[in-house]
Amino acid sequence: MTSLRTRACERFGIRFPIVQTGMGWVSGPRLTAATSAAGGLGILAAVTMTFEQLEDAVREVKARTSSPFGVNFRADQPDLARRIDLAVRRGVPLVSFAGAPTRDAIERIHDGGLLCMPTVGARRHAEKMAEWGVDAVMAQGAEGGGHTGVVPTSLLLPQVVEAVGGAIPVLGAGGFHDGRGLVAALAWGADGVAMGTRFLLTQESTVPEGVKRLYLQAAVTDTVVTRSIDGAPQRVIRTPVVDRLESASPVTRLPRALRSALQFRRLTGTPLRELVREGLSMRRSQDLTWSQLVMAANAPMLTKASLVDGRPEVGILPAGQGVGVMAELPTVEALLSRIMAEATEALARLCPGPG
Repeated sequence: MTSLRTRACERFGIRFPIVQTGMGWVSGPRLTAATSAAGGLGILAAVTMTFEQLEDAVREVKARTSSPFGVNFRADQPDLARRIDLAVRRGVPLVSFAGAPTRDAIERIHDGGLLCMPTVGARRHAEKMAEWGVDAVMAQGAEGGGHTGVVPTSLLLPQVVEAVGGAIPVLGAGGFHDGRGLVAALAWGADGVAMGTRFLLTQESTVPEGVKRLYLQAAVTDTVVTRSIDGAPQRVIRTPVVDRLESASPVTRLPRALRSALQFRRLTGTPLRELVREGLSMRRSQDLTWSQLVMAANAPMLTKASLVDGRPEVGILPAGQGVGVMAELPTVEALLSRIMAEATEALARLCPGPG
């Protein structure tokens, strides 16, 4: 087991080099705490929470486990500084980002004594983040669920490892689900793996059981990457909802997206003026068109419809391509134990001992 204790374990203070990603509406206190207590690193999905909900969620995770965990923010959240200050005050060891944080945000996190780990989807992004002093990066390949790039993990991960030159730990994400994948990631030079869909399909996940069964029925060919949800490429399970979104015209798509933006504002407690300011910031930083900007709230609201409200007939099912090889709902503890046992077995096959 010594060979499986990597720099990620040392950097994050965890037993196993496995991270549960901050999935909006999914990675709540129960799943996050279960992952950390079992030896991995759980990351609390805070983007879809109000500030007060975030305070309560951090408090609940700490009540459930004394092990390290992280919180996931978005770089363009209008109250990001306040959220970082909360993480510092409550002693959350790590802040992760779905994209690239600003230099100021990284400095603020470091000033508070916390670690910063962004997700990257291209070599040049990893180079930039390493130059700005982040503590680790998560390299997500095209197989991943939710918003994703076009480069497969098998190509992206070695590129990112080369780009950072060993300066910081790299975690592979996109398609990982078992111990063999963990060993493959280590062979590519990574220090561990991050998984989303595999943790979504556990007993501690609060996704409705009926929706979990839909995930378990999916094959590896049942996901699709579409831009019809919010204008950015997103991997989801193909459903009649996705087909309707792809065939809809802008005339019908934009009013629905505007309703989603207003709903998201109410759920997260964001004042209208802050929503407008955040939208303008997103448009500048992400080079969005006005139509893409209006559509930006579609993804979280359509995700909530399925993964919180249990209404997949009106929502979407974000999923990594690995969903097609997942057939059961283990506990988080059983999942991590199995992955580590499989990884040890894989290493023994590759490097058999004497005799």
